[in-house]
Amino acid sequence: MLTLLGPPPSPGIRHAGRVRPHDACWMLWPQRPDTWRFGAKPAQQAFVEVATAISESETVYVGVNDDQYENALHQLPAHVRVVELSSNDAWMRDVGPTFLTHPDGRLAMVDWEFNAWGGLKGGLYFPWDKDKRIRTKIAEMLGIERFKAPVVLEGGAIHVDGEGTLLTTEECLLNPNRNPGLNRTEMERVLHETLGVDKIIWLPRGCYLDETDGHVDNLCCFVTPGEVVLSWCDDETDPQHAICREALQVLESSTDAKGRKLLVHKLPQPGPLFIEEDEASGIDRLSSSHPRRPGDRMAGSYVNFYIGNSVVVMPLLDPTRDEQARDILQGLFPDRRIVGVPAREILLGGGNIHCITQQQPKRRLP
Repeated sequence: MLTLLGPPPSPGIRHAGRVRPHDACWMLWPQRPDTWRFGAKPAQQAFVEVATAISESETVYVGVNDDQYENALHQLPAHVRVVELSSNDAWMRDVGPTFLTHPDGRLAMVDWEFNAWGGLKGGLYFPWDKDKRIRTKIAEMLGIERFKAPVVLEGGAIHVDGEGTLLTTEECLLNPNRNPGLNRTEMERVLHETLGVDKIIWLPRGCYLDETDGHVDNLCCFVTPGEVVLSWCDDETDPQHAICREALQVLESSTDAKGRKLLVHKLPQPGPLFIEEDEASGIDRLSSSHPRRPGDRMAGSYVNFYIGNSVVVMPLLDPTRDEQARDILQGLFPDRRIVGVPAREILLGGGNIHCITQQQPKRRLP
């Protein structure tokens, strides 16, 4: 067995960050009827568009439950790799591996604990048994080391620049529904030892009403070491207004692991966006899952994008702001093509493009 317990023992092993070159991107296929409306058919089309866009840039693997395997195979382009990989839902960023690289280029991964964003105290669905096995299965598929971490953590709760700096939020990582009794110092020790990071920047909160309890990947992310993009709201009556300014104050007063002051780019917030009557009516309502009701506000953000080797795949969410957001991202990624994908169907499920993807760094075989 390749499974190892505890923190990675090799000096220099670390999270590569998402800007470094990739060998592949991993996704999961949506089908859960209490998350995705109308049997997930509209969401499946959105996932196909995301996978197709990313596949211009790198290999895409889509994990599918057996009962949807043939359907996914027919809907996805032939060059997208469809693999049988059972899951409870389709949020690969959170249930999939956090990849690490050894100094010699070999891959490894972290297997965090997962409790569906809060377990029985605020979690989004039950059970989550299939989700918990995904990292083990991918480690076996790739033949890489898997380090079992002792804390509950989802991939969307952290952003890493690849040079030793990590972004996260107190709202999420210090939430008692994840790791009760674990304080900030103890969590920092786990992150340092497990991911090889040297500096952790704590933002107070994530986006307003984000059902993940404030994942940082919906609010702020690295675009390159030393530079971040922050979701921004100018409406003083919007609760997101104060959240953005809290984050900006922390970011502008912080330095990264290399001692650089952070350059902060603002990305306008779409909307605000709300679930419409017809959108809510198509979703199964179960006591074991998070309710999605007409009029509920969604935590829409353009920051929730995927950086590929040659493309950046961004969500299209608001016709009045989509082009402005696209232009800003093109300026931040001049060497990549910006691909906009209609993503309201993904947002209706509670996340967006970054949430449904997980990059696999390029590796060198020993």
